[in-house]
Amino acid sequence: MSGLLNIVVITAAVALVFVRQFKAQRVTSESKTWWLIPLVLTVMAVREPGLLDPAHHTASAALLGVETLIGLACGLGWARTTRIWTDADGVVWTKGSWAAAGVWLCGLVLRLGLLGIAAALGVHQGSAATMLSVAAMLLTRGGATLWRAQAAQQKYRVPVAG
Repeated sequence: MSGLLNIVVITAAVALVFVRQFKAQRVTSESKTWWLIPLVLTVMAVREPGLLDPAHHTASAALLGVETLIGLACGLGWARTTRIWTDADGVVWTKGSWAAAGVWLCGLVLRLGLLGIAAALGVHQGSAATMLSVAAMLLTRGGATLWRAQAAQQKYRVPVAG
């Protein structure tokens, strides 16, 4: 797949998730597909031949590891800044806060800094590395948010004495 198509896929996935985060969403049984977009992005990234720079294999692998860690940290920060509440009927809702946008911005700055380091070292970082990092971020955010939502739902359920 071409680098341009990768960029389009990354941008579309991020835009979809980013825009949806600011809309209150009900946590339902359909929320069990939270891993699907990260899985698709991961498969696309791993299939790319340029995931690691063959001329700088070790440095490229180290930069990919750092970029993936940035994705994991941003996903966790994003999940932590997501507002979760239970309505009067016991339904759990989530909505991203503006602090989540700050987490995204911080992650973007860190990724750009990493690209600068890679360029200074002469290491080629393709769009597949970014795709893998975004997949890690979305997977971590989805899993941690769902875990928090399930915990909120369990708090709401009070055993009936009888």
